[in-house]
Amino acid sequence: MPHTSSPAPLSVDQARAESVGYLALAHLGERRPLQVLRSGAGYYIGTADEDGPVSRESVEYFRSFHAADQALTTGDWQQRLQS
Repeated sequence: MPHTSSPAPLSVDQARAESVGYLALAHLGERRPLQVLRSGAGYYIGTADEDGPVSRESVEYFRSFHAADQALTTGDWQQRLQS
């Protein structure tokens, strides 16, 4: 089994400052960029890889892509702390 070094832990504030998913990093050890994603419940801020969504980072769901993108741009969204 190959050994991979785990990334240095980041606080929620540090993850947001770097625009990476806190839950993706905390639970999977993956530094993934935050982006707007869509599910049946609406748009949300999360992370994804080539296979699809990895983590839902925002507590909120948004009614439109524009609203979610605006929240991501302004930082006006709440970080989920548990998956």
